[in-house]
Amino acid sequence: MDGEAGGLLAGTLVALEAAVRDDAGILLLYVLVPVIVLGAVLPRWLPRFVRTVDAVNDWVGRMVSWLCVAMVLTTFAVVVMRYVFNFGRVDIQESYVWMHGLVFMVGAGYALLHDAHVRVDVIYRPASIRYKAWVDLFGVMLLLMPVLVILAQVAMPYVWDSWDRGEVSREAGGLPRLYLLKTAILVFCVLVLLQGLSLAARSYLILRGYGPFVDEANASANGEE
Repeated sequence: MDGEAGGLLAGTLVALEAAVRDDAGILLLYVLVPVIVLGAVLPRWLPRFVRTVDAVNDWVGRMVSWLCVAMVLTTFAVVVMRYVFNFGRVDIQESYVWMHGLVFMVGAGYALLHDAHVRVDVIYRPASIRYKAWVDLFGVMLLLMPVLVILAQVAMPYVWDSWDRGEVSREAGGLPRLYLLKTAILVFCVLVLLQGLSLAARSYLILRGYGPFVDEANASANGEE
């Protein structure tokens, strides 16, 4: 197994060296390298990887969900202060906008974990678990991962510039350290990328007939009926 893995890694490095000469090849490698690594080099660790990533995003999602409560209370306080006491503060008003952004950005991995994103289809839901596994695997590798990589590449200079300038709110009296909020874009990329890899690994193991994940997929399918 180690010899085969070494051979696969060596082949991947050769492909990487050839592809970096071609811009289109770089994007393809973002898809192929994780497939090779997850599918060939670490097969014994895939279940643990899936469980770990799922646990992390589940915990992060549950923690960030408390911001919804804080957001409602803050909005209520702003309304009361403005219309009852004729008093307002820009930083308090901006705070619930920040919380709203953090809920969506940081909680996106949790939503992907629990399949909570909007899905409009008439084929996927009643399909077999193997069909769903193939769709999820190729969907992650061919759609989700390239988009996240492009987003991270575009966002990195944007976030770095904000940190470099010590950016603050443009509004007088607004919140300082705006760069912390913008960093949530990169946090989004990391958490969703990890959850996407977890989904791809889970799908791969289902296709390989890994018992625990097959049972979970069957139970989930039966619960949807």
